[in-house]
Amino acid sequence: MTAQQRIALFIDGANLYATTKSLGFDIDYKKLLREFQSKGYLVRAFYYTALVEDQEYSSIRPLIDWLDYNGYRVVTKPTKEFTDSSGRRKVKGNMDIELAIDALELSPHIDHMVLFSGDGDFRSLVEAMQRRGVRVSVVSTVSSQPPMIADELRRQADEFIDLVQLIQKVGRDPAERPPRPAAEGDRFDRPRPPSPGLERRYGIRQAPAEDDVGEA
Repeated sequence: MTAQQRIALFIDGANLYATTKSLGFDIDYKKLLREFQSKGYLVRAFYYTALVEDQEYSSIRPLIDWLDYNGYRVVTKPTKEFTDSSGRRKVKGNMDIELAIDALELSPHIDHMVLFSGDGDFRSLVEAMQRRGVRVSVVSTVSSQPPMIADELRRQADEFIDLVQLIQKVGRDPAERPPRPAAEGDRFDRPRPPSPGLERRYGIRQAPAEDDVGEA
């Protein structure tokens, strides 16, 4: 990456979560943003995830609220429930189309796309971006068993970045404790400040106190 290039991050939230879980660490999203801001001009940082509607508590809601206020463009949609041919109830929440449309629309304005996903369905998108002159890096891992990245996606990318290589730069301190679960009946009907545990888990700070004028 060069200092003059225009960069955009496209984060497949569910896929990245599964990848970090397989590697046994958590992302510090503040560090992640700073890491790529240091590589060039960061045009956008998108985060995509589906949400279950009508839940009293969604464990990811505090995270996406913080991301939305701190430099990320969060894209969500409600999950859909359906019954498969075997009569089993399943939940669907695929964000591939939304990510692909945003990437193609932004392609004239960026030089480098960084895709955080190992989903092989994105191979055609990567190829389309390359035809438009955009360099594409894919961030996933081959260090897990099985590897989290599809072989066809890895082959198509201009650069493959194993997430293991970024742990020291964007990982949360393993000595820090995860957040405490919300109290029963706590709802997220409107935006609210992130819980103190989010700073420990994702590098998120609470709003500064009156005598604390440091950067949030």
